[in-house]
Amino acid sequence: MKITKLETFLVKPRWLFLKIHTDEGLVGLGEPILEGRALTCAQAVDELAPYLVGKDPTRVVHHWQAMYRHAFYRGGPLLTSALSGVEQALWDLTGKAMGVPVYKLLGGPTRDRIRIYKGGARPENIKAYVDQGFNAFKTGVAKERPARIIESKAFVDRAVSHFAALREAGGSEVDIAIDFHGAISPQTAKLLVHELAPYQPLFIEEPVQCQNVDVLADIAHSTHIPIATGERLFTKWGFREVLEKRAASILQPDLCHAGGIFETRLIAGMAETYYAGIAPHCPLGPIALAACIQLDASIPNFLAQEHTTLGEGYLKEPFTFEDGYVDLPTQPGLGIELDEDAMEDKIDHDWRNREAYDAFDGSVVDW
Repeated sequence: MKITKLETFLVKPRWLFLKIHTDEGLVGLGEPILEGRALTCAQAVDELAPYLVGKDPTRVVHHWQAMYRHAFYRGGPLLTSALSGVEQALWDLTGKAMGVPVYKLLGGPTRDRIRIYKGGARPENIKAYVDQGFNAFKTGVAKERPARIIESKAFVDRAVSHFAALREAGGSEVDIAIDFHGAISPQTAKLLVHELAPYQPLFIEEPVQCQNVDVLADIAHSTHIPIATGERLFTKWGFREVLEKRAASILQPDLCHAGGIFETRLIAGMAETYYAGIAPHCPLGPIALAACIQLDASIPNFLAQEHTTLGEGYLKEPFTFEDGYVDLPTQPGLGIELDEDAMEDKIDHDWRNREAYDAFDGSVVDW
């Protein structure tokens, strides 16, 4: 089997899908996207095509090493995101060629179903989600404006009250995580973590910017609440310092950014030696989720899976959900097939990252 063509196309609301075609008619699917940089990622994928066309797609790790190391300037969000989507598609082709799901190529399933959590939880909707079967949720820091370097007591009280209301509405049996998005300063983050602790968040995500590893470690060592990070880290090398400094006990690699399925499997193995859990980041499309589920099925230290869609309107057979879990796919490769007819009205987009400015002086702030 030989690769004949790489094809990318924009898909609403903000995704980039990839098809890798072969001379045997098999097509591999991947999601090589960096949010807000879809066109740039598409060009980066196109620049990988001369290396891939004509080669056997099942030499996945060999191709990963060649594409990563021969670039000379290695890593970074853009190149690694393009590489990640290509790698997903190569695994999809390999599984299809061998007639097995990708998780069987990674050693077989370590669990029978995958726990997923619901984002965007609010006090007024969490009960309805619980009734739908969800038992794990994530929320953000409730705020009326972007955070300043040193925040007022009112800002902290508002954020804590929101989480307390979520806990009261959802009850003590459900798990509720909170994401700071790295948009809270070190000067305020530790205070906010301390005030949230009585409500026992499942984890606190990106309490500060992930590059600020020493401060992240300081926060992690000062609280009994698990600290999570990783969506903006790339490859095994990007996670090494976080683990060595015990800066987080929950890692959140994004399989569309961190290097793909096998690279994230290696990250999970590194995390296992530090008794850290894995909760893959996935605010993207159904191909990204399919890749995550293959990884989740194959690792022993999986915690819960983020998602925005189960594939309705994109997949011929969306993932089935019951009691907070999705079933393992049994079809070969990533286990999914795009519904081209349903996607006709979802092709193309011009999505951009949001912009945020200080409410008082107009300076740029993290959102």
